[in-house]
Amino acid sequence: MMIFSGLMSSMALFMFLSGACSFISYHKHLLNSLLSLEFMMLSGFWLLCLQLSVIGNEAYFGLFFLTLVVCEGALGLSLLVYIVRSHGNDYFKSFNVLEC
Repeated sequence: MMIFSGLMSSMALFMFLSGACSFISYHKHLLNSLLSLEFMMLSGFWLLCLQLSVIGNEAYFGLFFLTLVVCEGALGLSLLVYIVRSHGNDYFKSFNVLEC
């Protein structure tokens, strides 16, 4: 059981690092950046659930984290809709970051 838990946590860390690498390296579309942030938050939630299952039955902290992730995603999508309506697309090259 301990080997399985270690394997799952290392897989969640690999997911987080791959999401961070895609967030850092690819800056063409805003939607791709938001998707990589959500992928990082999903792997963080997975790691949090694995660690909380080892400690005890603290499900409220996981639900609070999931609520914050949903709020972050909704805020990112609303900013994306605002930028697409004002500039016409979500390319980073087409608008100045200081204008928005």
